This record gives sequence, structure tokens and C-alpha cells, in this order.
Amino acid sequence: MNNQSIVPILGFAAYSGTGKTTLIEALLPKLTEAGLRIGMLKHAHHNFDVDKPGKDSYRLRKAGASQMLISSRNRYALMTETPEEESEFHYLLSRFDQQKLDVILVEGCKNIAFPKIELHREEVGKPWLHPNDDNIIAIAADSHVSDTSLPQLNINDLDAITQFVLEYVAKGQPSQAAACCDTLSPAFLSVTQGQEKILSLVSTVAETEQVTVEQSYNRVLAQAISSPVNVPQYTNSAMDGFAIRGDDLTQDNYQVIAEVMAGHAYDGELQVGQAVKIMTGAPMPNGADTVVMREQAEHNGDVVTFGDAAIKPGQNVRQAGEDLAVGADVFTQGTRIESPEMGMMASLGFGHCPVVRKLKVALFSTGDEVQAPGSEQKPNTIYDSNRYTIIGMLEKLGCEIIDFGILEDNEQVMIDAIEKASDQADVVITSGGVSVGDADYIKLALDKLGQIDFWRINMRPGRPLAFGQINDKPFFGLPGNPVAVMVSFINFVEPALRKMQGEVDWQPLKVTAIATENLRSRQGRTEFSRGVYELDASGRLLVRTTGKQGSGILRSMSEANCLIEISPAVDTVKAGESVTIIPLQGRI
Repeated sequence: MNNQSIVPILGFAAYSGTGKTTLIEALLPKLTEAGLRIGMLKHAHHNFDVDKPGKDSYRLRKAGASQMLISSRNRYALMTETPEEESEFHYLLSRFDQQKLDVILVEGCKNIAFPKIELHREEVGKPWLHPNDDNIIAIAADSHVSDTSLPQLNINDLDAITQFVLEYVAKGQPSQAAACCDTLSPAFLSVTQGQEKILSLVSTVAETEQVTVEQSYNRVLAQAISSPVNVPQYTNSAMDGFAIRGDDLTQDNYQVIAEVMAGHAYDGELQVGQAVKIMTGAPMPNGADTVVMREQAEHNGDVVTFGDAAIKPGQNVRQAGEDLAVGADVFTQGTRIESPEMGMMASLGFGHCPVVRKLKVALFSTGDEVQAPGSEQKPNTIYDSNRYTIIGMLEKLGCEIIDFGILEDNEQVMIDAIEKASDQADVVITSGGVSVGDADYIKLALDKLGQIDFWRINMRPGRPLAFGQINDKPFFGLPGNPVAVMVSFINFVEPALRKMQGEVDWQPLKVTAIATENLRSRQGRTEFSRGVYELDASGRLLVRTTGKQGSGILRSMSEANCLIEISPAVDTVKAGESVTIIPLQGRI
């Protein structure tokens, strides 16, 4: 969909408590009196409902209507449920009938790239927005800013603000709106933008190998697997009982002519009035197509009766090829092999399977202040924890790890090590020294070796991230704080490594839980808190934080079983409200 609006868009950006709604409510009559036809888009940071319980439309929505259009003589309203994800900004704009409007005013969504007026009151105590947002075209405040060339209005002078809006609309410049409420200022990348950019620049390793099925755990299939046999291979009994003919259900009793155990067969043909005692998994005799379970039978000598048992022809029988026919697809290329896949391949007779070769990852820490654990700590040093954290996460992914240890603060030493790492490995990872403002040897070395971008990701923890290519090998420079390293690895390195390993379209599991405490974030960035989720007595999924959330508190990751993800559009999640969590079992 084209993001271009056909009418001007103007936003009012401010922190909560500034009085956006009150100002716009007073401004709208003045603008309409001046002849403007106004569309209004308000972004709410919390759950809301425009309908009243008990009303017909409310009842029908709650009964399951995902879109509810209600119409009367004077107005109509379309209410659309969006439980999966928040609607994108340009999609919301497309809902307006812009042919009948002169301007669309927006309250909220201050992190979207479109023109807006910053509202500011000193008493709120919040920082100014305009120094970090090039999309602000004017300021309406109760104080003066000396270091800006932006037009400045008195926030209490409605006539002046009205005149500014009228002049803006008169220019008639439609606004190129950004894609969604997670789109951030050019100085930052959103988490999604960073992930997409990295994934677009890495490729699956080309080399493959054959491994035995017992050695295949956590490897990725290099080719699709098809069934070489029928599963089941022959028609067999689904339980212990007596096999009879489905066209012979009226007998008072049946003559038991044989007993068939699993792994054996009865070669004769079953005749009318006959039965074969049969065990689960044993092949059905010729002529038999129905099994009566042992619990419904009275067996005396060579005679069996079934009393009042309700017997249906074909019951309790598994047909040959019922699960899989010869040549049927079993696993697609790119499937990660775990215990069920190993068992399935073994059940089909495979002794070996084709997999993508192991990914080689080179890893090192940098800095004279970093010291190897296991030695007596020297003054002014810290023990190296990040390398060991990353090693653990790489082992979870089944990577072959090349550990370069700790490199001293020497530019030539780092250049030599990075070049060696890129020659030996498919990926190079380090931590620390990648902040935009850092003056660090690792940055000097990287600048000379390859094409590396130093990004600021709009997330916490883990804002700094370096990514690029050295000798055509992906390089990840992770932040230095221990928790930030783990969160950055989970969000950016893991998806890239999984793609390089050949795993297709992998996505982390995300579910919704109810917060048991208030959660705060800063609007405009993705917040990842360490959390603990559990089921309550009613089966509801609840989540709480692990406590203090500092980037250096590595214990918070040890205690967590999930990350709590708060989107850039939200600044507060209140206790009792829903929040997205990312379970971590099996990932760290």
C-alpha cells in the first residue's frame, strides 16, 4: 500500500501529562469555524473500548465478530479487533475518506516520521523532543528555547496555534507517513529494522554432509526427506483382540483358528465364522478387516463370543500407508532435527541423513581491563563473563566454536586476530567497544578491515550494535554489558545464525501474558525486561519481572524464563494488562 496521504497530516507530540487532548479539544472548534474539515487520529497506549457492555454491537463483538460495522441515521462506526498486532500507521490513515477532509490531525505516535508540533510544559519535567526529532516543525510551550530556529508558540495562545495550523494546511503539502508506530528517527534503527537488515545480508552455508541419525540432533536438514516405505508398512491391528471379517458380524460365536503375535503373521485366509487372536501391531490376516478388543470378548478354548459389543466393520485397524504413503513428504529442507525427527527417520529405516555442515563461529573478548576467570584478580580489572555467555548460546545452536580468548588493547594484535578469525570461521563475534561514541582499538581495527556499520538500536538493554562484513564473513560487535550481550544475541545474532545454518523462516515464540506488576518503558524504544512467567490456578499465564533490570545484573538472566517485550508505542503496562513475552527455554 502506498504510504502517501492526499491531505496534510499534522501531529501533536508530547509526553503524558502535557495536556494534548485538552489543547486539541479547544483547538478543534476554532479550526472548524475557519472552514477546515478535520480527521482525527488518536493513538492510545493502553487497551480501550468504544462500546458499552450490554449494547447489541458490544454483544456481537464479544460473540466473535472480528469486524463490527454499526450504522445509524447520523453516523457509522467500524470496530476492528486486532489481537495479533497493532495496526500500522499508514493503514489507519487509509481508513479515512480523505476526499472529504482538508487535514488529518494526530494525537500521539510521536515517533513516526511526519510533521508535528511539539507541546511542552516545564512543570511536567520531561526533556524536549525536537533535538532528536527532525520531523518537529514548531514548538508550543510555556517557555522559550534559545538554541533552535523552529517557530515558537505560546502553548496557552490558542489563536496563534490555530493560525499556524491554518497556514500549514494552506500550503497543501501532503505528508509522507512512515510505515508504522515503531518507525523511529533516522539516528536509530528499530529492532525489526535491524533484524531485517542483518537477515538480508547473510546466506546459508553451502556445504553439506551426511551424518548418522544418532549424531543428527540439533542439525539442520540439507534436503527434504521423503518416505521410502508405507507407514504402517502393512495393515495391522491397533489393539489386542480378535480379528474377524467385517461382513460376518452376526455370529453368536466364532472359532479361534490361530493366534498372531507382533512380528508374525497368519498366512491362511479367514473364513466366515472364524476369528484370529491378534496382538497390537500384528498384520491382519487375509480376509479380516475388523478387530474386537480383548476386553469385549469371552474366550473359552477355541471359541470366542462378543456378547452385546457394538462392532463396526473396519474398527481398530490401521491401514497400510495410513500415516505416510511411499514417496510422501516427511520433513522439508531446513528442518532442525530434534528427538521426534530422529525417531521418525529411524522408523523409516534411515541410518544417515543429509545436513548443513556445522557453522564455525570465531569469538573473542577485547580490552586490557578484561581478565580470564580462574586467576587471581588484578586491580582495575573485571572477569570476562561475556565470552562464556556467548559460548553457551552458540553451543545451544550447535555451532563449532573457535575461541580466540582475550585480545589486548593493541590495534595490530586485533587486526591480525580478526583477519585470522575471518579466515577460519563463517562468523566473527566480539563484545564491547562498539558504542557510537567509543574510542576503542576494536573500532580502529574494524575500520581498516572491512565494511562495518555502528548502529544505535532503539531498544533497552543493548542499544549499541556493530554489524558488517570482514572478508565477506558476517561480523557482530555486541555491547559490553552482560545482559545487553544476551538480549542482543537473542534478537540479532541467533536469527542470523539460524538462517546461515539453513533453518527456514525461523521465528521466536511470542505469547501474551498478564502482567502482575506495573511495567514502565520509554516511548519510542523496545524494552526487554527479564521476566518469570507461570500459570495460576485458573490456567492464566502470568508474568512478573525478576526485579532490578540493570544491564550489568547477569543474575537477572539466570533467574528469568522469558523476556518481557514492551513495544515502542507503549510507555506503561499496568498490572492486569496483557503484555508480550518471549519464552527462553531451549534458547539460552
